[in-house]
Amino acid sequence: MIATKPSPTAAPGPAGHSVLSGLLSRPYPAVMGVLNVTPDSFSDGGQFAAPERALAQARRMIAEGADIIDIGAESTRPYGSEPISADQELKRLQAVLPEVVALGIPVSIDSMKSTVVAWALDHGAAIANDVWGLQRDPGMAGLVAERCVPVIIMHNRERADPGIDIMQDIADFFARSLDIAAGAGIEPDNIVLDPGIGFGKTPEQSMTALARLAELESFGLPLLVGASRKRFISMVTPSEPHQRLGGSIAAHLLAAQRGARIIRAHDVTETVQALRVAAAIREQE
Repeated sequence: MIATKPSPTAAPGPAGHSVLSGLLSRPYPAVMGVLNVTPDSFSDGGQFAAPERALAQARRMIAEGADIIDIGAESTRPYGSEPISADQELKRLQAVLPEVVALGIPVSIDSMKSTVVAWALDHGAAIANDVWGLQRDPGMAGLVAERCVPVIIMHNRERADPGIDIMQDIADFFARSLDIAAGAGIEPDNIVLDPGIGFGKTPEQSMTALARLAELESFGLPLLVGASRKRFISMVTPSEPHQRLGGSIAAHLLAAQRGARIIRAHDVTETVQALRVAAAIREQE
């Protein structure tokens, strides 16, 4: 088991708590549908960069059972992504995010920039998804605390190091992030932890993080896992991202068994079905 620091204690924040509480109380994990409005996404190759196609995809994922739509306008793939300015990111979001919010389910904004997250929250987004876990943009923690919204704290590294104990690295990263969150006044009930499958990890380390996911429950916070179409699947069975549905479902079912309460996925229909059938079978034990 990894050593962790106790998570901060405080009263639940009413706004953020209401967004997550119902989703996290069910016998199966919530499903977060991925909507990348970028031209260079690793998983869909810019398929939804056009606003009308992005909106159609959001509608489709909601019909398929998505509980949350996660919108990202800057590729954060570990290899080959190009950083963009906040203005570029906002330009991509402006034609899409308010329309998706109007569809009526919670929207999370996948961004590492506090200015972008602030704009998205102003236009109806309900959750901040920070792939650098409050450690990249010094304004992010204060913004989340001020708005009293849920934040997804994801583990990340600048580069993979096969020589480290990845679980201890994740635990240390989360401890730092939770210190930042506590200092800013973010309510613990508004925090979700994400081990960052595929980010700053070798494929073997990503699989280790999935296999040992239950160790992260010692933080006492909900866990999100996004293994959808990730590279580690191809290391087991060589495949392109769009050919990794089976591996994605296998990883997500194991993650749910090990405590994940939110699953971030590209293939919503199949993921929802797999999670709900697995939960129904467990109820017969």
